[in-house]
Amino acid sequence: MRSVPLNAVPSQTLSLTLNNQPLQLSVYTLATGLFMDVALNNAPVVSGVPCLNNNKIVREAYSGLIGDFMFTDTQGDSDPEYSGLGTRYQLIYLEATDL
Repeated sequence: MRSVPLNAVPSQTLSLTLNNQPLQLSVYTLATGLFMDVALNNAPVVSGVPCLNNNKIVREAYSGLIGDFMFTDTQGDSDPEYSGLGTRYQLIYLEATDL
């Protein structure tokens, strides 16, 4: 497992490489909560996935992504809100061996 650094802002996009995979992550707030898009090599893997506490984001091995992502609440059992990103709410990259 690896922590992915996020800022406490309503919307952000990151480009990073994990497991030799070039990834683009978009985390954004809508009226109904926090959502996430994941792209691999600039191709969408998942879009508009609700960010829920301790639930995987991608969930499907056939997507081509090695591993998965999930948010975890370090102070309880709440779904993440942008104001706590990077502190209370951590985005975790789960490597294949973690799944």
